Amino acid sequence: MSAILVTGGAGQLATALAREGGPAVRVVGRPHFDFDRPETIDQAFAAASPALVVNAAAWTAVDAAEKEPEAAMRANRDGPARLAELCAEAGIPLIHVSTDYVFDGNKGAPYLEDDPTAPTGVYGATKLEGEQAVLAADQAVILRTSWVYSATGKNFVRTMLSLAETRDHLRVVADQKGCPTAAADLARVILDIGERLNDGWRPEYRGVFHAAGTGWTTWHGLADAAFAEAAKYGRRRPTVEPITTAEYPTPAKRPADSRLDCGKLRRVFGLAQPEWRASLERTIAELLAPAHAA
Repeated sequence: MSAILVTGGAGQLATALAREGGPAVRVVGRPHFDFDRPETIDQAFAAASPALVVNAAAWTAVDAAEKEPEAAMRANRDGPARLAELCAEAGIPLIHVSTDYVFDGNKGAPYLEDDPTAPTGVYGATKLEGEQAVLAADQAVILRTSWVYSATGKNFVRTMLSLAETRDHLRVVADQKGCPTAAADLARVILDIGERLNDGWRPEYRGVFHAAGTGWTTWHGLADAAFAEAAKYGRRRPTVEPITTAEYPTPAKRPADSRLDCGKLRRVFGLAQPEWRASLERTIAELLAPAHAA
């Protein structure tokens, strides 16, 4: 595969892309690549001379975005917009990663790509504006994903496992639905799309696609499943009390039901991610099996 420029530094998706993609992947991140310093975008692009760009960089601190909307906008709209301009000028594709938080969660069924968007907070709003900016480029593929976790980085699954080391009882929100997505699975989908793009651009590739783990659960369900897997490696299994969103208030309002329908990804690219429980099992094994064996 030709050279792929991946933004996102040490983030969990960029890390997974580097591992899955091998030497074709060049990952850039702070301080040498920083959406707050636009000149570094151009410099990194020129240095890499890529055939494909994957934008996995973003402001993902959902609650902090409520207090720092300008910074979130620079990271989630302005930086991706410049990447799209550079890709358009070079005549190469851009795969841009977006989020289920562009929806308000009130549909009551999995969202399709052309369902009306209605973000409930600054994070979702800035990511939506980023989508619109990226679509100004002719060769733009936008992948909305959700509830991303991995064996590295900061994510819900690792946080839960850490808390379980010292707590016998946890309270976790049980009235928000979503599709857990392993970063490794998403990375493989992105690289497979990249292979298809390398064979030549087709008009149906342009636009928004949903790319999340197969199936759905709640945060409570994900936590409980993670603890059940971790128990296989001798880890303590706390009890998990289901609570409502109202019982766990946060600065940003989360969508109550942000499940994603990924049928378009299958129809156009022939791709789908594994069932979320199977991916969680593999991730927990990656996290705990070496320590268990030791």
